[in-house]
Amino acid sequence: MTGQDTTAIGIDTSKPHPARMYDWYLGGKDNYPVDEAMGRQMLALEPRVPVMARVNRAFMHRATRWLAQQGVRQFLDVGTGIPTEPNLHQVAQRIAPDARVVYCDNDPIVLAHAAALLRSTPEGVTEYLQADVRDPGAIIEGAGRILDLGRPVALSLVALLHFISDEDGAHDLVSRLLSALPSGSYLMMTHATADFTPEESATATENLKTAGITLALRTREEVARFFTGLELVDPGVRVVHQWHPELGEPVPGQDDGVIPGYGAVARKP
Repeated sequence: MTGQDTTAIGIDTSKPHPARMYDWYLGGKDNYPVDEAMGRQMLALEPRVPVMARVNRAFMHRATRWLAQQGVRQFLDVGTGIPTEPNLHQVAQRIAPDARVVYCDNDPIVLAHAAALLRSTPEGVTEYLQADVRDPGAIIEGAGRILDLGRPVALSLVALLHFISDEDGAHDLVSRLLSALPSGSYLMMTHATADFTPEESATATENLKTAGITLALRTREEVARFFTGLELVDPGVRVVHQWHPELGEPVPGQDDGVIPGYGAVARKP
């Protein structure tokens, strides 16, 4: 999968892509001028965007660590993004070397890096699935070839659902993914919000819409709806960096005002 010509794997460099913009915010090199240009537009509206990206990554590390400590040994990470160490499987397998992890994304540039960067421990399994979150059936079918869907699975939807509107069926997608997982499974999620920056967020949403990217910012109550029927882990739906901060290291700049995003973990009864 690595070393392929970008045209051969269908990377569209004519318009920005959320995964590549995220990579640029994190200081990565797997992005293009169009991604940097839109990223700079977002920075002009909200200078904390790079901090937000790092806060999301830090949440994923803490939540994965917590889940592995609870005995979860299977993870399905949808909307993986461009691999940035430590990746989810590295965090999980440091605690549980036999953990099985399936990554899923629809961006060809992620595919181009997956084989080289998503390496498992000998005891565990790490696989990559090329699929779109809007096709949960394909995700479940592919994940079922690698994971035992009769045993608990942690479903990771980090910094993903704010790119899917209610009209595009965001809640139905989550429900369909969770319905395929057994009791004792978990949902871990972060989601951007306009609760703290309404004017800047409205402008950012319009700018991204012009570039062909949906940004569906939701309130705390709307984010909480994704967890309906699940048992929220304390402290519930919180500003991202306030979810079990003791499980990781603080991100520089995270306390400079409120980070406009929520995070939570919940168990399927």
